[in-house]
Amino acid sequence: MSVTAVFAAPTPVSGPRGPRANPWLTLVAVAFGLFMVGLDGSVVSIANAEIARDLNATTAELQWVTNSYLLALAATLILGGKLGDRFGRRTLYLVGVVGFTLASVAIGLAGSIEGVIAFRAVQGVFGAMLMPNTLALLRAVFPPRKFGMAVGIWAMISSVSTALGPIVGGLLVEHVDWESVFYINAPIGVIALVFGLMVLPRSRNEAAAGQKFDVPGVVLLALGLLAVVFGVVKGETWGWTSAGTLGAIAGGLVVLALFGWFETRVAHPLLPMRLFRNPALTIGTIVTALNFFILLGVIFFVMLYLQNVRGFTPVESGVRTLPLSLASMVASPLGAKLTERFGPRLTMPLGMVLQAGAAFTMLTWSADASYHALWPPFVALGLGVGMVMSASSDAIVGNAPVQDGGIAGGLQATSLQVGGALGTSVLVSLISSRVGSTLGGALTDAGVPQAAGARLEEAKDAVAMGVAPVSGAMPAQLRAAVTEGSHTAFMNGVHTAVLVTGVLALVGAALAALGLRGRSDSHDESAVPTTEPAGPASMTPPAPSARPAG
Repeated sequence: MSVTAVFAAPTPVSGPRGPRANPWLTLVAVAFGLFMVGLDGSVVSIANAEIARDLNATTAELQWVTNSYLLALAATLILGGKLGDRFGRRTLYLVGVVGFTLASVAIGLAGSIEGVIAFRAVQGVFGAMLMPNTLALLRAVFPPRKFGMAVGIWAMISSVSTALGPIVGGLLVEHVDWESVFYINAPIGVIALVFGLMVLPRSRNEAAAGQKFDVPGVVLLALGLLAVVFGVVKGETWGWTSAGTLGAIAGGLVVLALFGWFETRVAHPLLPMRLFRNPALTIGTIVTALNFFILLGVIFFVMLYLQNVRGFTPVESGVRTLPLSLASMVASPLGAKLTERFGPRLTMPLGMVLQAGAAFTMLTWSADASYHALWPPFVALGLGVGMVMSASSDAIVGNAPVQDGGIAGGLQATSLQVGGALGTSVLVSLISSRVGSTLGGALTDAGVPQAAGARLEEAKDAVAMGVAPVSGAMPAQLRAAVTEGSHTAFMNGVHTAVLVTGVLALVGAALAALGLRGRSDSHDESAVPTTEPAGPASMTPPAPSARPAG
């Protein structure tokens, strides 16, 4: 098939006019919703301590503030993309914006930890309607030659909003209250809704409108993802070798395997297995999970280090991670340009190598390291994350047929969320394990009497969070020794976590370098959009398989 044939489309009697024909306005519109979800993903971690104090929440309940959102989001992301393809991506995106905004306000008004947990789950469901359809809308309106840059900007917004969470959260918690962390979504959501109604084009897969919906596929996928993510998030507290953890993860994987088998035998599958025939899409999905494994896992223990070990306030800690945000802002459009020219085979491995370099550089950190030792790995991490986000988004959504844009967006968002869940859970578990095995020796080496050190070993959970188990009743010399030993044990755990992180980043780099081909591997003729905007005021409508709904 020739390129001319691919881009050819029926001459319209009347094409769309006005702002809804402008793909860049579509990008601005979805940016508001994407920023809201990205910010909420990391801003909550700063508010957890205040939520616990205000609502008398236990540690287990506090974990469910994050876990309920994560489980609901991971279980319904692909469904949200599929619903967008079927009923309209604009419609599902706007429903997601409204629901996410209202759920955010409800969390602040809940008044109980049970209410917070419940509305966080509702927030996750609406986030699953919103996120995959941002990329699907971009895929439907941008021509291939400009899609890479659009994805780069999309990735920049996603990375920066996540990285800005600690700063925004710190300011709000310190100067307002924890509820304001959720209330801030209200004005953003209103802007996203109004602007989206004005400029977003109607877009859906017309061929899917009359198809039978894959209800068994929805159930199997949701159950499988719920079991796997539940096992991952509980592995830290139950133990990774416990029967509960292994049973949940193994059971989930079995259900997901059954889902994959079922999808190959149903006429209109929820997730077409044919998508995975494209190596760029498959590898992009895996590397996306690794990318957010590293980003969210590292951000989690870096914030513990800055606040609990170094003693910085939430705002001060957030400001010190600004190099990460700024670097990702630069890397995302740069990575998109490089991907557009050379394909993801260059940018994806390069981004993972930069992340490996950041992780291995963190091996030099100590409990009193100067900031000169801290900011270079932040820059390398931000550059790496931004490049991989651009390349993997291009590889996943750019290689899916336009009619499956919502499914591809859901697939990417699911791999992102599962990777992030694994990152925080696995790395925290590694830190906890290492702290448990080295705390006694570290306390003794710091000058803590052996008997006192043995008693303090019971506080290893606090030490794994960077907190030294000291009290005002302790003599000053003993307090200093306990602090030194505790921080040494915590840094031992951090070094183990970053070593594993660096190795995983190199594995991802090798997978991308060996598994991908050059530019010709990406955006094959079956995957490119059948429409290319003619300009800011008009757009040739797509072929029937991807015709806008309105």
